[in-house]
Amino acid sequence: MTAPNIVNVATITGKTAYLALSDTSATTLLSNAAASGKVFKVNTIVVANVDGTSTANISVDLNSAASGGGTGYALASTIDVTADSTLVVVDKTSSFYLEEDRSIVVTASAGGDLEVTCSYEEIS
Repeated sequence: MTAPNIVNVATITGKTAYLALSDTSATTLLSNAAASGKVFKVNTIVVANVDGTSTANISVDLNSAASGGGTGYALASTIDVTADSTLVVVDKTSSFYLEEDRSIVVTASAGGDLEVTCSYEEIS
């Protein structure tokens, strides 16, 4: 498990991951496999509440293993997203690197209310 030297990268590819949280289960938003040979620079994570009347809350964790495994460390913990609004969890001023064998997991308080979008760069 090594991260590539980002001074001598061969490829930087802009990507976007997104999902609608249909239930209250912890769901993997982004995962970097253990032997990917890549590092992901996470530029933004935005949560939108698409419910017209109800507030829902979101938790976003950085997990110590790929695919939602390992221990979760909070980036955002049970933050309310009011009806028809958005929450910026991460933006360009607070971007971070997702190394090999790590993942980002999101959990909603209500199913069907929240949608999450993550913009990142895949560096190899």
